This record gives sequence, structure tokens and C-alpha cells, in this order.
Amino acid sequence: MTPERLRTIFTGRVQGVGFRARCAWIARRHRVAGFVRNLPDGSVELVTEGDPGEIERFLGEISAAMNLYITSAVSLHWDSLESLEGFEIRG
Repeated sequence: MTPERLRTIFTGRVQGVGFRARCAWIARRHRVAGFVRNLPDGSVELVTEGDPGEIERFLGEISAAMNLYITSAVSLHWDSLESLEGFEIRG
């Protein structure tokens, strides 16, 4: 199956609660590449690339682990020329 790339914006109390670290920890158990970073408005951006089913499982695990902190999560397909390898925490 062709890999896809999603950009997900999480809102709620998602900064200062270990959200980015948890995403990186969960990513190690999935075949995904990408990054997670805090945004100035208090939300968190997660960019994920991989098999659609694997991304769905990855996002599901994040939602289950951080459910108490997430108010909403909006995912959109994202086209970018940036090459993604591994998974990292940014800014």
C-alpha cells in the first residue's frame, strides 16, 4: 500500500503534560516516520508518514493514552517535499 502523510493538530491541555514525549515513545512501537511539536497557540502538531493502517493504530494509541488532555484532534492529508525519516520531537 502507498504510504500517506497526515498532519494532526491536537488541542486541549496538550502542552506541559508530556504529550510530545508520549508520542515519540508510542512511535517506537509503530512503523511510522514524522515529528511532533508544540505550536504557539497551545496546540500540538503531529506529522506522521506510513501505511494508512499503521498511522490509524498509532493515532488511536495516542488518543487512548492522552485522552484526558485532548479536546480535539483534526487530521488532514499533508503534502510536503520534506523527507521524513525516523520520528523526532521538534521545538
